[in-house]
Amino acid sequence: MNGFFKSKSFAVLLTLLIVFSGVPTILTAMGQGSLVKDAVMGIVSPFMRLASTIGDSFHGFAEYFTEFDRLREENKILSERVKELEDQVYNAQLIEEENEWMRSYLGAKRAHTDYIFYDANLIASETGGYISSFTLDRGSSSGIKVGMPVLTNEGIIGRVTEVGLTFCRVSTIINYDSSIGAYVERSGAVGLVSGDFDRRRDGLCVLEYLAFDADIEAGDRIYSSGLGSVYPRDLYIGEVVEVTGDAYNHTKIAVVRPAANLKDITKVMILTNYTVTTGEE
Repeated sequence: MNGFFKSKSFAVLLTLLIVFSGVPTILTAMGQGSLVKDAVMGIVSPFMRLASTIGDSFHGFAEYFTEFDRLREENKILSERVKELEDQVYNAQLIEEENEWMRSYLGAKRAHTDYIFYDANLIASETGGYISSFTLDRGSSSGIKVGMPVLTNEGIIGRVTEVGLTFCRVSTIINYDSSIGAYVERSGAVGLVSGDFDRRRDGLCVLEYLAFDADIEAGDRIYSSGLGSVYPRDLYIGEVVEVTGDAYNHTKIAVVRPAANLKDITKVMILTNYTVTTGEE
């Protein structure tokens, strides 16, 4: 737009506007008779109308670009405001998720007032479906030690198996090297929850060494017994989904689905201060 106003075409049009707008004044000053003025005006009137039309067009043209610039600026301001509102919504969601985590964390602490927990974030894990081991951002600098239980508000996740200065490795309860002294909430039947090589791909573990006549069935809830385990008593493990018998050993085996989410772990709690009944694993 600025380039046109500096062009030769604009200079010519501007000159015509000035000339034709001054014709009536010049004629009057010359004192010419009405006949001459009528003749001259008859000749120049079309040009004067053209000049007037061009002037009106330029005025409208300039107003259009002024309005265009104003709308473009308003659009920029609105876009920035939309981005700001989107950021506010995203931050509000993060805060709500954090609050939900803290409510769960504090709920666990109220249930076990003698326990001391450290919250920790997952920083690495194996790829695939159900996670059997992963790495957390807590280590010996936070007082973490091998054998400490790891859980969420839903239930037991696993235990610490390796510790560095600022990290630790965790083996989950579906891993084949895991074992937890456990009991059936409804009947009190006791056994040992262990990882199973074949079933871990489905996110399952098993309750073994049950008496052949043990009272256990699908839907029963399983808790840690605190016997022969690194886990203290009464931590929730999961729910029985199937019960089978081992005729050779005259025992029952219950398939257990862990209560804790072993697919999308992001945050956990490490239990650092507690007492077990008979010592560690």
